[in-house]
Amino acid sequence: MAKPNYGFEKRKRELDKKKKKEEKRLKKLNRGKAEDSQPDTSLENGAT
Repeated sequence: MAKPNYGFEKRKRELDKKKKKEEKRLKKLNRGKAEDSQPDTSLENGAT
């Protein structure tokens, strides 16, 4: 029976965590931009 490669598993977990953290950061960044742009669009629609 082959022995498990714990180093590979640890590296994969670290990469998964890093990817998830980056996705979360981008989501927060996009959410902040979306909130900033929503009041602008509502003002433009109300001014028309």
